[in-house]
Amino acid sequence: MPSVLDGMVRRKPIEQIEDESGGAGLTRTLGLWQLTAIGVGGIIGAGIFSLAGAVANEKAGPAVLISFLVAGIASAAAAFSYAEFAGLIPKAGSAYTYGYAVLGEFTGWAIGWDLLLEYTAIVAVVAIGISGYFDDLLGFMHVHLPLWMSGAPGTEPKGVADGSYKINLFAVLLCLLIAWVLNLGMKNAARFETALVYLKVGIVLLVIVVGVFKIRSGNYSPFFPFGLTGAFTGAATVFFAVFGYDAMSTAAEESQEARKHMPKAILYSLAISMVLYVAACLVLTGMVDYRDINPNAAFSSAFKSVGLNTVGIIIAVGAILGVLTVLFTFMMGATRVWFSMSRDGLLPGWFARTHPTRHVPTRITWILGAASAVIAGFLPIAEAAELTNIGILLAFIVVCVAVIVLRYRRPDLPREFRTPGMPVVPAVGILFSIWLITFLEWQTWVRFAVWFLIGCAIYFAYSRRHSLLNRR
Repeated sequence: MPSVLDGMVRRKPIEQIEDESGGAGLTRTLGLWQLTAIGVGGIIGAGIFSLAGAVANEKAGPAVLISFLVAGIASAAAAFSYAEFAGLIPKAGSAYTYGYAVLGEFTGWAIGWDLLLEYTAIVAVVAIGISGYFDDLLGFMHVHLPLWMSGAPGTEPKGVADGSYKINLFAVLLCLLIAWVLNLGMKNAARFETALVYLKVGIVLLVIVVGVFKIRSGNYSPFFPFGLTGAFTGAATVFFAVFGYDAMSTAAEESQEARKHMPKAILYSLAISMVLYVAACLVLTGMVDYRDINPNAAFSSAFKSVGLNTVGIIIAVGAILGVLTVLFTFMMGATRVWFSMSRDGLLPGWFARTHPTRHVPTRITWILGAASAVIAGFLPIAEAAELTNIGILLAFIVVCVAVIVLRYRRPDLPREFRTPGMPVVPAVGILFSIWLITFLEWQTWVRFAVWFLIGCAIYFAYSRRHSLLNRR
């Protein structure tokens, strides 16, 4: 009988991960550019259309550009590690699967359990952000929703009586819509995602091309109104806007030629997104004084303030449609992590059953769709956002550590992509992630600790004994 510690550190053989199916395999339908589109769809979204304005207005000023660059550097260091693993272990689960294979079952469980909360919360945050643009769009059209359905309780703006808001109904419906789209099957869902990504990139390019002619250099001064600390705090806040490739990598099991395509898709999606982020931030803070930026609908309001109402309406519509891709990517990521954990026996196998014809984990998708809808409907965006960052940073640390360990433990494994500058580049990802964690509020740590303790209770009460490795 193995001891508790033996169970916690047992590792899933990489060869076994590659060969497993368990009757619950996913269908490989995604090509390189569909994967890249899913990555771009996950990275570009609330970061531009909501967070850029909020961070500029409240934390960093024009130095929001630095916030995105710092977050991007940390993300890039980890992206190389993800790319190596994606080419080596092309299976669903991403950081959960990598951690399980290299650092042991409990580490894999902890990261997988953590990502379930992080990804679900991100879906809710983005849905709330889109609802802000929806309200802005209705304002352009002089249409006003009933107050009870206009926002989460306690988020009433000045001039609206406390208790008037009951639920953010639009955000709730968005979460349920994405769950429905994902249940159509990955091939059809990916077509929907790719079309919206093209639309979204077009909207961002419109912002840049038109907005550059409205820049006033005086708006860049002072560049650091909140000091360097404000820029770095902003980096910790926007970090979840630059790691959509993490959720995209959970779709490895649905990728054609996954060993070849997944590493490229990860790096392409991050590079494209960072260029657009930097250019958009320069335009936004150049058009409007950071103190006047609307944190809820930054770009559409900015263009309205300079007399370009039509462009503002186009951006509001594009933001609503385009940011749906973020919901798609992260809800897909959460379902694939849960699917992998259930297939491995760490959660009940009932969840891992896929639809007989569409080959998607329907049960998991509807459960997570409902959970994200509840968060989006009843929590303010700030509280929901605080649930997101710490888990992703910890996942980055685990993946960067794991890629170093595996490179020296199993140098013989065939790697389609090799992380450059080993072990310096992964170490940079580790240090940046730890550094960014220190900027998170203590309330974030409390929420994380509560969720982690719940996960520990489930692991020791159920997962350790029902793990497929334990049965074998």
